[in-house]
Amino acid sequence: MQAKIKVVAAMLIFGSIGVLVRNIDLSPGETAFLRAVIGSIFLLGTSFFLGHKFSSKSVKRNAPLLIFSGAALGTNWIFLFQAYEYTSIANATLSYYFAPIFVILLAPLILKERLTPAKTACVFVAMLGLFLIVKAGNGGTVYSHNFIGIIYGLSASVLYAGVTLMNKLIKNLSGFETTLIQLMCAALVLLPYVALKNGLAFQGAFAGANFRLITLILIIGIVHTGFVYFLYFTAIKELKTQTIAVLSYIDPVSAVIIAAIFLSEPLGTLQIVGGILILGSASFPLGHDKCFSSHR
Repeated sequence: MQAKIKVVAAMLIFGSIGVLVRNIDLSPGETAFLRAVIGSIFLLGTSFFLGHKFSSKSVKRNAPLLIFSGAALGTNWIFLFQAYEYTSIANATLSYYFAPIFVILLAPLILKERLTPAKTACVFVAMLGLFLIVKAGNGGTVYSHNFIGIIYGLSASVLYAGVTLMNKLIKNLSGFETTLIQLMCAALVLLPYVALKNGLAFQGAFAGANFRLITLILIIGIVHTGFVYFLYFTAIKELKTQTIAVLSYIDPVSAVIIAAIFLSEPLGTLQIVGGILILGSASFPLGHDKCFSSHR
């Protein structure tokens, strides 16, 4: 029961990140960078406090995968946070939950898994769901900002699908160890990107930071990254795959509800039907991989 409560809490925390990001007056790149840095520091401190020791041999053996997956994780956050700016949190979240579908499509190429008729059907059902969400827009019209936001959400889901597949190839490292190193790699990769993109504005943004901005950034880094990952990975060891898969859907559902309550975002019938189709089709790969979660 305690493990289930941890996963439920983790999914609710993941589900609330969109509302917080909307209130952070920084670029998606800056927000993603600070999230990776603060999350890494938190998990490093937790690891040190618990006396956890890493296997240097395993880290070196998996170094290329850890670096690439860390870079993909950080870039995925940038795209997701950009999606929040262009479309509703509901649309961004549901687009992001296309990641399991991309896992289905990429698995035959990377993991040499067979694309079964059932998996193919999942892809088509998810595509139909996405079509309904895009068509919903406002009054059934596709607006450019809404469409662009969904494209950003899908781009984020492609990258996270890549992280998921690379994680399958990482050997002799726990989920906690893998996540910690990926966060550190994400921070290192995002630093030059943010510095080059923003130039002197990168320093100016933080020099003028107020208490509200600092508080939101700390919450995103500590609670929505370090703490929630620690919570999640210490819980899934005690739960069955099917249980984790079911509980994972608290994340997108809570994201939609929280956005409706705090941001007054409307949710039309087409979006609801499209969301059900996407989440339903995504449940097929989720049910077979306890390591897959939205990890927003």
